Amino acid sequence: MSRRLSLALSPTFLSLTAAVSLAGLALTTASTAAAPKNSLAAAPKNSLAAAIASPSRTAVNVARDRYRHPAQTLSFFKIKPSHTVVEIFPGGGWYSEIIAPYVINGGGTYYAAAPDRGLNGFRKLAATNAPLYGRARTAAFPVRAATDTGVPAGTADVVVTFRNVHNWMMGDAPYADLAFKQMYAMLKPGGVLGVEEHRLPEKADAALEKKSGYVKVSTVRRLAEAAGFKLVASSEINANPRDTKDYPEGVWTLPPTFTLKDKDRARYAAIGESDRMTLRFVKPR
Repeated sequence: MSRRLSLALSPTFLSLTAAVSLAGLALTTASTAAAPKNSLAAAPKNSLAAAIASPSRTAVNVARDRYRHPAQTLSFFKIKPSHTVVEIFPGGGWYSEIIAPYVINGGGTYYAAAPDRGLNGFRKLAATNAPLYGRARTAAFPVRAATDTGVPAGTADVVVTFRNVHNWMMGDAPYADLAFKQMYAMLKPGGVLGVEEHRLPEKADAALEKKSGYVKVSTVRRLAEAAGFKLVASSEINANPRDTKDYPEGVWTLPPTFTLKDKDRARYAAIGESDRMTLRFVKPR
């Protein structure tokens, strides 16, 4: 055995080598621990994960991620940062907080589309952070008059609507047919329509669709397919088997609305948010 090999295998050398290896492992472990899962540091700057983890989101909205599964839902709808994305009836901006920065910072375009008064929630959100939301666009939906400025026809890659179809079916002048036709028109050929909606059992009385906030999957399919869409996928991402769908004030009995206020609140909180269908349609090429 050579002197060089003998030295390399000596106890002193082996001890030093082990110490250096352990020190390196400790540094690696510490570095990994410093970047927690789903943190901005752990995700590429313009990734969906970074948009969901962004500190610009409000805490009350983040707390509802466990019910709404934004990462899985938006991935299922095939949204990319370079896309033109239209969010129909954004309400107070729960999804806008994620989608708008994600596509705007990625080179895409974000539209919030609703009747004028239905855009007040988004405008309020946008006013809190002009640098973040300043490039977002608004549009009338549905377009009812020549003076309404809607989303230009054939320009959207993805149109999404979250828990809104029931709104278009209720009241004295339902317009669900018109809504689906206009969403179809704004999409490019091959574009995606993503629908999330409170789900009514297929065997339930259809009259409940006019007052409960729940809608049958078959009804959404009928509306979409009549407009020209093709259903390409469905997901149970937002399913909730605890939802019995038989409440005195419909879906609004459940969180986050709690229409009954403190009456049986613990019971409804334990159920959580509603059982929801998650459907992906496509506009044929």
